[in-house]
Amino acid sequence: MDRVLLSYGNGGRENARLINDVFIQTFGDIAKFAIEDSGFFSGKDFAISTDSYTITPIFFPGGDIGKLSICGSCNDVAVGGAKPLYLSASFIIEEGFLINDLKKIAQSMKDEMLKNNITLLSADTKVVNKGSINGIFINTTAIGEVKYKNLSAKNLKDGDVIILSAPIGSHGACIYCLRNNINLSNDLQSDCASLWEMINVLIENDIEIHAIRDATRGGIAALLNEWANASKKDIFINQDDILVPDSVRGVCEILGIEPYLLANEGVCAFTIAKDDAPRAISLLQNTRLGKDSRIIGNVAQGTLGNKVVMKNTWGSKTYLNYPEGEILPRIC
Repeated sequence: MDRVLLSYGNGGRENARLINDVFIQTFGDIAKFAIEDSGFFSGKDFAISTDSYTITPIFFPGGDIGKLSICGSCNDVAVGGAKPLYLSASFIIEEGFLINDLKKIAQSMKDEMLKNNITLLSADTKVVNKGSINGIFINTTAIGEVKYKNLSAKNLKDGDVIILSAPIGSHGACIYCLRNNINLSNDLQSDCASLWEMINVLIENDIEIHAIRDATRGGIAALLNEWANASKKDIFINQDDILVPDSVRGVCEILGIEPYLLANEGVCAFTIAKDDAPRAISLLQNTRLGKDSRIIGNVAQGTLGNKVVMKNTWGSKTYLNYPEGEILPRIC
C-alpha cells in the first residue's frame, strides 16, 4: 500500500485496511474507541463523534450535504447510546460557490438541529481556490449524553438477535441515479434521517441491547462484517428478511452489485438479547423510522472464523463478504 486510492474510502475491506495499517498502528495506544462510531469521556457519560461530508451532488431528493452532516454525526453518537446535544461545524467552501446555495445548506442544517433540539457551539469557514474541491465540504462534530452505556461491536453474544430498522439501499441508489441521469422511479430518494428518537424508544423501555450501528458506507455488508470481526462471532442472516425497495433493486441491476453494499443514511442494525427481541420489534414498528423493522438473523459462536453467512430464498448459504473496490465514492 504505497498510495491512497479512491477505493480506500468505500467503507469496506480497503477502508478497514487503511484505518488499521495507518491510523490504528499510529494512534492505537491512545485511541481507546477506534472500532466504534464514537468515543466516550467523562466517565463514559458523554459521547463524541466527528465526520466530514464530501457528497456529490450536494443537493438530492430527501436532503442535501447540510442535512446529511447533521444526521451523520448525530447518528454516530446515537448508536453509541447517546442523545445528541451539541454540535460544531466547519465549512470548506470553493471560490465561486453560490451564496443562495450556501444559505439553503445552512437552513437545512438548522432545521435538522431544531428538530433534534441540538445547540451549535462552534463553527468555522475556509474558502479555497476554485478547483480545489467540488463546491463545499463540511465537517461536523457531535457531542451527546450517554443514556445507555457499554454498547460495543465487541459485545455480541451467542444467540443475540439482529434487527434491521428499515429497507436498505435508498441513499446509495438515489445518489447513483443522480450522477448518471437515470430516472427509474419518481419516489426514489435518500433515507437520510436522525435515528435517536427511534433508538431512544428501546432504551426507555429497558430493552437489552448489546450493539447498534448505522449502515452507512459499505452498507449492511460492511456493518455485519465489522461486528463479526470485532466480536469474534459468526453472524447468520436470512436474505428474505432484508427489505429492498423495487426501485433500489432496479439500480442494483444496472450497477451489477448487491443492495447489501449500498450506503444508507437512515438505517441501523441492533443486536438484541433473544428474550427481548419480540418486544423490541413491536416497539420499533410503532415508530416512524422503524415501522418496517425486521429480525434478519442471529449471532453464533465463531466456529467459521468470524463470518457473515446469508441464507437465500432457496435455502442455500453463501458468505456475505466485506465490500471491496470502488463501490460508489463520495457517498457521504
